[in-house]
Amino acid sequence: MRRQDFDNGKILPLVLMMSIPTCLSQAVNVLYAIVDRMFIGNIPMVGQSALAGVGVAAPVTTLLSSFAVLIGMGGSPLMAIREGHGEHEEAVRTLSTGFSCLIVLSAILTPVFFLFRTPLLELFGSSPATLPYARDYLTWYLAGTPFALVGSGLNSFAINQGMSRKAMVSVMTGAVLNVVLDPLFIFVFGMGVKGAALATVLSQAASCAITLAALLGPGAPIGLALAGPRAYIVRRTVRLGLSPFLIIATDSIIMIALNSVLQHYGGPQMGDTLVAASTIIQSFHLLVMNPLGGITGGSQGLLSYSYGAGRTGRVRRTWASVQMLSTLYTILMMTIAWHFSGPFIALFTQDEEVARVSMHYLRVFTAMIVPLSLQYNTVDTFTALGWSTVSLPLSLFRKLVFFIALVTIPAISGGPGSAFYAEPTADLVASLVSTTTLVIMLPRVLRQREQGSLSI
Repeated sequence: MRRQDFDNGKILPLVLMMSIPTCLSQAVNVLYAIVDRMFIGNIPMVGQSALAGVGVAAPVTTLLSSFAVLIGMGGSPLMAIREGHGEHEEAVRTLSTGFSCLIVLSAILTPVFFLFRTPLLELFGSSPATLPYARDYLTWYLAGTPFALVGSGLNSFAINQGMSRKAMVSVMTGAVLNVVLDPLFIFVFGMGVKGAALATVLSQAASCAITLAALLGPGAPIGLALAGPRAYIVRRTVRLGLSPFLIIATDSIIMIALNSVLQHYGGPQMGDTLVAASTIIQSFHLLVMNPLGGITGGSQGLLSYSYGAGRTGRVRRTWASVQMLSTLYTILMMTIAWHFSGPFIALFTQDEEVARVSMHYLRVFTAMIVPLSLQYNTVDTFTALGWSTVSLPLSLFRKLVFFIALVTIPAISGGPGSAFYAEPTADLVASLVSTTTLVIMLPRVLRQREQGSLSI
């Protein structure tokens, strides 16, 4: 049934069927971070310092999650392309290799990050007041690294074989559990930020178990077979996954750089206030970017399958449908950010100064998210088609523009909050470059597929 749908089903309904559950999954997944920060920011007496500390720890957790993206977003399009090309056994081997890689990465990364957690947090902008909270949160969070990596990475494989709803159930179950456990551990048991991290770990473990059960069950079109990794598949997975990996990994570096610049220019008077505001702003930004990535990434399975099958017209129509959804979503989120952000900010803090700064710079931070939807869709489309040589430079270019703007804008203006203007600057420039690249390169890529054999 799935093969018939991907071959002959109407494009827009298929895109909606795949992208909407994935978008909702990503939105719910963001609740892990948002709910933690919401409860932490309201801890009596220490809420602001604890919130800033968790904000400093966020780049480390983001960096960890990028390794799940490396395998999941690298391997799952390869799996779907092979399935579309009629190579079912190779698709199964690709999924099994991805699972093995996630297990190995978990075993390596957990002790490494645990050993270096304190110097990392100090490097990433922790002040003496926020370091204890950042360290407590990260110490407990690292215990759940295997659940986070395996669950998130395998979710991409589930989505790209048409199991978007099951992937959504997995993520939603974990998010609901996190909402229940957070206040219990933080306030009832008096664990503070440690309780928030423990709640996240248990929730991620539940999500991981559900995803594994789905892929091991009889209903999976491409089932998970427990086998060792194949070296040639690992190489292709890493090569294709490098672009989304660097997007997420450099996001963590961006958060680090932004927090450091805010601390530097804010000084003892405003530094922690600006970092606390940045934590709130980036929480909202996650609600924009992660679901947007769910929309553009959710249909990668259809793009990859159609490309593998040589159905290039369906590739074009899929891109157009995804872009329509992405544009509508970013318009909605920009409207909320500019006109209805007060209640969202109030969930995190009762401090009037932090709330005022957050509201002002949230509008700045989200000013160019509508054109950014073009960049996201372009990068994910070329990734789905196996063209990392196009998607990777586009990903890196946006981050390069951000860093240049982050260094130059505060230096020129001298205002501590001016660092927030780096985001809309990078979004606008990247969208212009990505759109130009799409117009030039996509017809060439599809024409090459029409004229020749499949090459990955």
